[in-house]
Amino acid sequence: MLHFYLPIVFSLAFARAQTSSAPTCSTTLTPKNAAPSVASGWEAMVVATGLTSPRGIIFDSSGHLLVVQQGKGIGSLSLTDNGGACVIAGQPSDVILDGTLNHGIELSSDGKTLYASSAEAVYSWSYDPASSKNTSTPRQLVGGMSTSDHTTRTLLLSRKAEGMLMVSRGSTSNLDALAEDITSGHSQIKAFNITSATSLYDYNTDGLLLGWGLRNSVGVAEEPITGGIYSVENSVDEMVRDGQNIHQDNPGEEMNFHGYLNGAKYAQQGGNYGYPSCFAAWDVGTIPNNTGLQVGTQFAIGNQNATINDTFCKNDRVAPRLTFQAHTAPLDMKFNDNGSAAWVTFHGSWDRIDPIGYKLSVVGFSNGSPIESANSSTAAIDIVSNLDLSKCPNNCFRPVGLAWDSKGRLFMSSDTTGEIYVVVRADGSSANSASPFSGLPPTGTASAATTSSTKRSAAPRHMRSSWTLLIAFLVASIFM
Repeated sequence: MLHFYLPIVFSLAFARAQTSSAPTCSTTLTPKNAAPSVASGWEAMVVATGLTSPRGIIFDSSGHLLVVQQGKGIGSLSLTDNGGACVIAGQPSDVILDGTLNHGIELSSDGKTLYASSAEAVYSWSYDPASSKNTSTPRQLVGGMSTSDHTTRTLLLSRKAEGMLMVSRGSTSNLDALAEDITSGHSQIKAFNITSATSLYDYNTDGLLLGWGLRNSVGVAEEPITGGIYSVENSVDEMVRDGQNIHQDNPGEEMNFHGYLNGAKYAQQGGNYGYPSCFAAWDVGTIPNNTGLQVGTQFAIGNQNATINDTFCKNDRVAPRLTFQAHTAPLDMKFNDNGSAAWVTFHGSWDRIDPIGYKLSVVGFSNGSPIESANSSTAAIDIVSNLDLSKCPNNCFRPVGLAWDSKGRLFMSSDTTGEIYVVVRADGSSANSASPFSGLPPTGTASAATTSSTKRSAAPRHMRSSWTLLIAFLVASIFM
């Protein structure tokens, strides 16, 4: 009888495997433009649309995604979570209506204080994560920051030095002469002790200086193992060297290291990183008088003289830890919890004939430092990008803010398209604890909570059911 049942059994099993596929994500949300190109082993989907220029994002302790909508205020998104990349957000509810808020957002470690920034000031509110509402009027913590041109003020609370709030402030123009004056407060990153604050801080004169000569370091992050502070800097446009315009591929964007807030010593903490005189080389071959230069080497803008020259730039200014393609415009940086990687959003170029950037990339870290050497040109590995850069910037997503959720998924805002994306591992494992550099399942061990909620079995359930049916038929056939 076995020879009679076997073809039927295989047909039934095959049909069941074909028709009982794993549940698909039912959503009407589609990208405003073309679907992104995603690296092998990863998935990216739109979870929210129709937002007003979403910039900084952060999750509260109740799972609401708080979004700074530039020119509007802070909104809260409640998520319908069907697992993996199948996440859909409802319409945002208003938390703070204030059109001056434009980028920075942060929450205290207990989740009960909300921080946000305008071009002029940093504010705080008492916050209830259960209702996702502020429960107080704003309190101004830092002021005196108004400038033109670069007006975003990134905020980051240290998790290694309680109560220390980092604030990044950019330049007031492409080449800001005031940035040469350390007392101006221009193009600097400072930290303020908001726990012991008794009065309003003035950015220009108060705070702990972490670095100056930083044209516009929008992305700031704290490495979770060592507590090292890193930033990613948007470098100068329209660069001229010895009378030659070299701005298409120079200077490079920078990842800079700024020491620690946890008491560890770093000799160059508070140092000058070059702007507005010295910049990092990217395409060395297009730089005139390039003897001794390599990727990441600090070199002088304009015409070298007895005061500002390449020797001065190399010896008297802090060099970047890594350098990225010119005009890619890095805007945020988030570390994996285990310190194995830093994720960087590249908003994309405007000052280049061929568009570049418009992507989410990842940089490998080990023992608190990038794995790649300072002269590497391949440190950033692309995970999510626009398929056709010729359509950028007008018909592309443009990444800005990043936020991890409690399940190890990475969320990303796109300001020009009004969207939020989620980026996940295709195998269902935690993107936060996983190695992002392999298409294979990660070798690291996820937390118990993450494993129980996202880890998938070796074979899909419908396949296991089909093989169970097959075996049952075969056993029954043998004994007929």
